[in-house]
Amino acid sequence: MSTRAQVRFATRETGQSFNEHPDKIHAQFYVHHDGYPEGLGLVIAESLLQPGKINNWEIEELQTQHGDLEFIYYIWQGYDKETFISIFEMMDYGDHEGECIFVGTPEKLIEKYSQTKND
Repeated sequence: MSTRAQVRFATRETGQSFNEHPDKIHAQFYVHHDGYPEGLGLVIAESLLQPGKINNWEIEELQTQHGDLEFIYYIWQGYDKETFISIFEMMDYGDHEGECIFVGTPEKLIEKYSQTKND
């Protein structure tokens, strides 16, 4: 079974909450499978800490919305600012808000979801 996700890049801006969807994103990718935090989440966090290639991401237009997503990831970056990641679990198909299930640094994501993966 496929676990579909989108990965979106957003700029860290004053006043923007990491547990809310931003008004603007700068890049968006679609991931057709393994989009759950113990899979894709760990891949994103590890690649931010130790740069490497990430396979199977499809570049999308910024306005593209899917009705079959299970997760949306935001990578929050800003010049001279620490990178944060937010994960939203989409409750049902067609849900465009979802529930924020994680906000934190790549290290915190690895700490949380490596334990879950090994349990």
